[in-house]
Amino acid sequence: MDFKQPLAGLMLGLVMMPAQAALNVFACEPEWAYLVRALVPDADIHTATTAEQDPHYIEARPSLISAMRRADLAVCTGAALEAGWLPALISRASNRNVQPGKPGLFFASEQVRLHQPHDHVDRSMGDVHPEGDPHIHLDPDRVANVITALADRLSGMYPEQQSDFKRRLLQWQVAWNIQQARWRQSAKRLDNLEVVVQHTSFGYLLRWLGIESVADLEPKPGLPPSAGHLNEIMQQMKDQPADLILVASYQDQRPAKWLASQTGIPAVVVPGTVLGDQKPGSLGELITVIVDQLERHRRTPDV
Repeated sequence: MDFKQPLAGLMLGLVMMPAQAALNVFACEPEWAYLVRALVPDADIHTATTAEQDPHYIEARPSLISAMRRADLAVCTGAALEAGWLPALISRASNRNVQPGKPGLFFASEQVRLHQPHDHVDRSMGDVHPEGDPHIHLDPDRVANVITALADRLSGMYPEQQSDFKRRLLQWQVAWNIQQARWRQSAKRLDNLEVVVQHTSFGYLLRWLGIESVADLEPKPGLPPSAGHLNEIMQQMKDQPADLILVASYQDQRPAKWLASQTGIPAVVVPGTVLGDQKPGSLGELITVIVDQLERHRRTPDV
């Protein structure tokens, strides 16, 4: 029996089959683009913001509308972090797959319990999120929960690739657990460290490490540091100095540098999220950078 002709036909059919289209993803912030890439390495990802931008304040510009219109999946923080621009973006894009309540819209904040939710919020409280603090991407435990939920969402949307998602999730979890063990060892050396911050950007990580935030450069969440408030912190630091002032690279660094000049407390600027093609290009690298800076600036106890 001649198998050459059927085999040749089969090979020709395989060659003529269209390649499976890459998953098209819209990521509101770089940290979620990183998690998507860990699960779907060949995904086509458009990231709306960078480490140099405050994700609260983004314009729903035409390029973002176009990217949202093409998306199979949008991955955002939620908890009103993008409230000023994401609803308008979704509305203008008119992508029926990426709508509230649809599988194609994934909110990381909905996969975990948030710190400090509020039953009542008004403008006198500043830029407070009623759902709770949305800056969860630096919490090692919550990030692990988010990527697990994201793998589940992808498996539901693309069941034929479920085994691939699970395999990559397991690989990520193994590497993440190793890094967590290192950070926990570092946390033991950071006992009694005191930090001045600006906004709640690092709040989850500091609590995870057992570090106390003793002052915030913002008088209220989202309000720029005022001269009067900075003077109050300066007097507080003269009586009981903190170890360092920690700010994200997208934040106005002038208040931190002024306070450093007045008190001698070092001001440390670190990325607020991953940098993509540059280091830190992953959340693990980012957390390691921050932990290393905290260790570098801890004061030696008086003997």
